[in-house]
Order: sequence, then structure tokens, then C-alpha cells
Amino acid sequence: MVLMYIATSLAVSIAAVAAQGGGFVNPTTQNGSFFLTANDGLGEPLNVVISGLSSPEVLTDNGFLNFARAVGLTQDCSIFPAGTPFTANLGDGGGPQNQTMELREDFGDPLFGSCLEVFMGGVHLRVFRQSGPLANTSALFLAVSNEEDLFHNHTIAQNGYDTGRDLFANTAAGITQFNGTSYNTTVQNLIGVMPVGSQGVNHGIPVDGNATLLTVTIV
Repeated sequence: MVLMYIATSLAVSIAAVAAQGGGFVNPTTQNGSFFLTANDGLGEPLNVVISGLSSPEVLTDNGFLNFARAVGLTQDCSIFPAGTPFTANLGDGGGPQNQTMELREDFGDPLFGSCLEVFMGGVHLRVFRQSGPLANTSALFLAVSNEEDLFHNHTIAQNGYDTGRDLFANTAAGITQFNGTSYNTTVQNLIGVMPVGSQGVNHGIPVDGNATLLTVTIV
């Protein structure tokens, strides 16, 4: 039994180290999850990871916000009251943690900004940081979705978790720029990091089980 425990622990450690080579630790190797917990107890996929090997400034709150603006998102609309922050356990020893920020697609209007996303639909994301004592990688785990317009009750679009992930990653790939800072972003697929399907997923929307790893370098 002792040898079995040691072998199991070693296998978990090897998996965690292998993931950390990409600048993050797979939450599922350390009692965490690739799903956040929504208000109704169901999950939403953490389907984009900003690697901890990215430029350090990108991994700060203000630095990530500037990068997100280069990708076409900005701070959540202040006109509408914010909902209860969602939580996620990233397997870093910190247990369930609240999101650090919530961003919406910015339609460029100087007065309303991301408020138009509520009416028109678009990309929406929540940010969680992996920084606990067991996995202090500074990697950012994003729950990205594509939302419908207000006519469709502003809910998640069909396949909206997967399409939101792909829209964000495709827009971020390569060279982007905002407020005098330029970014070079490389994209890597993380295949099969979460269960496929809709069981336990918020709104009953199926996911393909994959996430996207972005490494963002300031140039």
C-alpha cells in the first residue's frame, strides 16, 4: 500500500511538473478543476490559459487588462450591477477563489464601451489566477464564452463556450497592440483537459473538452 501511494504521488507530481513546463499546473492533478463554479452550482469551462511563461507584466491585473483591450475586450459595464463573483479551484492549494476580474467585448463607443455587449452580444470572460502555495505559477485561467444579444435573453450562444474560446484565441494570436504596448501571442491546444459534453455544465451547453494555452510576450 505504501509503494502504491508513493507511485500514485509520483505520477501526480510528474504530471504537474510536465504541465508547469508550459507555465501552469493542470488543476486536476491537485484536486482542482478546469471548471469554475457558477451561482447555480454548475460549471463553466476554464477554456483559455495565459501561460505563466508570458511576460510578467501581462500576468498582473493592469497588464492583463491592457492585453485584453488589445484583443477587443474591456472592463465590465458599470451601468449594470455586477453579479456574484464566480469561484474556481485551480489546484494551487488556495481552495476555491473568487474571480479577479470580468471583461466584455468592447464595441469602441466612447460613452458605453462594453455596455453594448449586453445588448448586442459578444465575447465575455472571467479571470482566475493560479498563485497558491502548491502551484504559484501566476498563470491566468479564463472562462471565455460567446453571449447572445438581448433579444435572445443575453444567454450563452449555442456552443458558446467553445466558440468564445476560439474567437478570443484567434483574435489574440500573432501581433496585437494597445496603448503603446505590442504583444506577440503564440497559441497551443490543450486536448482533453476536461470532460466532453454538457453534464454538469452551466446552461446545459456541451463543450469539446479542450482548452487553449496562450503565451503572451511584450515586444
